Amino acid sequence: MGRSMQGIEAIGEAVTGGMAARAVEPHAGGWPQALSETCLNCGTGLIGDYCHRCGQQGHVHRTLSAFWHDVMHGVLHFEGKIWRTLPMLAFRPGELTRRYVSGERARFVSPMALFLFSVFLMFAVLSISGTTLTGAEDSEGGVKEIQVDVRKAEEAIAKLQVQRDQAAREGRSTSKLDEEIFAAKLARDSAAAGEKYFKGDRPLGEWKTGIARLDKGIAKANANPSLLFYKLQTNAYKFSWALIPISVPFVWLLFLHRRRYRAYRAYDHVVFVTYSISFMSLGFIALLLWDVTGISSRWMALAVMLIPPLHIYKQLKGAYRLSRWSALWRTFMMLVFVALTTSLFFLLLLTLGVLG
Repeated sequence: MGRSMQGIEAIGEAVTGGMAARAVEPHAGGWPQALSETCLNCGTGLIGDYCHRCGQQGHVHRTLSAFWHDVMHGVLHFEGKIWRTLPMLAFRPGELTRRYVSGERARFVSPMALFLFSVFLMFAVLSISGTTLTGAEDSEGGVKEIQVDVRKAEEAIAKLQVQRDQAAREGRSTSKLDEEIFAAKLARDSAAAGEKYFKGDRPLGEWKTGIARLDKGIAKANANPSLLFYKLQTNAYKFSWALIPISVPFVWLLFLHRRRYRAYRAYDHVVFVTYSISFMSLGFIALLLWDVTGISSRWMALAVMLIPPLHIYKQLKGAYRLSRWSALWRTFMMLVFVALTTSLFFLLLLTLGVLG
């Protein structure tokens, strides 16, 4: 019952995401039913299909079928713009950013609309897949899983040790087996450390700041870890937009040293950042769905390592018309900045979770 309710809530989040995105992508939509002589929104006389003053359609609709048509447009179509925008975002992100900034707004989904939709959809998929931050209620299951991992690692170490002893007796090289034994011991020790964490069940430890309110919040978080994890997940959902203002100053710094780049305005950087975060969110959704198919984790790890840097490189090069070298070193710096912005965002969530 709980799982089905989670699924229903997740679907609701996806629908909400589509409708929220539609709210910031307002042009067109709906089925024509009746054409009024005056705009029903502002009362201006109509001289075409749209009001030349406020932009509302002269055609209005008041049927259930038209309403659900609007819902489907909001969730899936974005008036057809989504199917023009997504391929550009995936394969030509720089061109998409440049064209949108230059004024081609009607052809593509706006950055903020795409961002809202991707964030809502991401959390919906997380809910459906059952992927959540680990709370106290999952600690017992987490300990059992880790104990299984430790036992498997110890069995692997024992087998490798037997193979090494046999190779040593036969005079064969043991360097490769030594490396495998070292890796297996490292995996065992890491799992054992995780088991210790779960059993301790104190996510913030004995950290003291000297600030009474903050220390009180830390004590509450240690006493009720599941509530802290719930707050972190909820705040990540609510304040995901904060990634945009956190990231923009770092992008601005990349173009501060050359006068010719100072022509780019803050708006240009905001569009760049918002499209980039939207792509990463959609990419994360793809990885979650990929994981469900059971594809090797090695391929997933390879995708995580290669796709984000390549996408950032292509977007920088195309959006700002950079040379290969200029785009390359900025990509490296962007990866550093991503780590910084992610850390700042997590600290923000942690602070809100502790003080909330």
